[in-house]
Amino acid sequence: MTRTECAVVVLGVGGMGSAATYHLARRGCDVVGLERYDIPHAQGSSHGVSRIIRLPQYEDPAYVPLVRRAFALWNRLDATHPRQLLHAVGSVDVGPDDDESVYAGSKRACEAHDIDHDELSGAVLNERFPGYDLPPEHRAVYQADGGFLHCEQCIVAHVQAAHDHGATVRARETVESWDADETGVTVRTDRGEYVADRLVVTAGAWTGQLLPSLSGLLQPERQVLGWFQPTEPERFAPENFPVFVADVPEGHFYGFPTYEIPGFKVGKYRHREETGSPSELAREPDHEDERILRSFTERYFPSAAGPTMRLSTCMFTNTPDSDFLVDIHPDHENVVVGAGFSGHGFKFASAIGEALADLALDGETTAPVEPFRIDRFDGRRQ
Repeated sequence: MTRTECAVVVLGVGGMGSAATYHLARRGCDVVGLERYDIPHAQGSSHGVSRIIRLPQYEDPAYVPLVRRAFALWNRLDATHPRQLLHAVGSVDVGPDDDESVYAGSKRACEAHDIDHDELSGAVLNERFPGYDLPPEHRAVYQADGGFLHCEQCIVAHVQAAHDHGATVRARETVESWDADETGVTVRTDRGEYVADRLVVTAGAWTGQLLPSLSGLLQPERQVLGWFQPTEPERFAPENFPVFVADVPEGHFYGFPTYEIPGFKVGKYRHREETGSPSELAREPDHEDERILRSFTERYFPSAAGPTMRLSTCMFTNTPDSDFLVDIHPDHENVVVGAGFSGHGFKFASAIGEALADLALDGETTAPVEPFRIDRFDGRRQ
């Protein structure tokens, strides 16, 4: 069994871990990233071709400074990568005209942070973007800077950039145990042993297994995405169709223009509310998954409701308040945690990776991640 010494080990090289590995390496750190699957892979939370990025943050205006930093870092990474990562097709947040809707939250974020935007009725939205057929009385925030990230290519770009700065990344290697004391950390895998000064854990739905004391704060949830062939494909081309989050009676749905896969992409937040350990959650989509997504598409995007092109599962990892965990582990000063991104984290990965690198190397960060401290859940940890 091999023994490797380094400054920092990163466990999990998906969306967050690839960014953390890059930012550590860019700062001259001797870093090793370990991934149990491939790079990139389709077993966790960072696959499916596209992820929404938007300036308005209907969840909480406090996220806006972080997403602004993420935009800047994505653009910097984009400039070094041969394939386009960020596609600025615009974003739409739409819902009923009430204080609790996605629309209202997005409007508050725009007003709090002086974000240029258009407020549209559902009728005007449908007219401006004919692929949409939302209720005419609904209200929408349209913001031109938003769009989508090519998620797998973002991971590839971060890993390639990390390589360029001297990082080591190893796929198909499973962590079996780890321990930490005041002298450092030791990680044991099915292939070797790693001794380091610091550990960064960005293992997605597997984080609770690696950090049992935090497992009660991290609930994996099965998510399903669908792609349907449009009957009027020009309406769903990227230049004609902004990404959206739609608050409708059936739930909160989100969607994308046609890109790479020949279909309009759609998902439902919390889908069927199926939770459990990663090994327990069904990987193969079924007819009920398809029905939920097709029913929404037929009602609100009828010219996209052609034959099914693809169905795919992924996993959310939810915290009790749906906000993130980005912090130093409360029991180990040399272990940093990035977890619990609750289905809305990928857009921030470039900035979260930077913050995790700060925490690992400096023990603090100027990034706006104070709301994501673990101690807000004191009394609820195991």
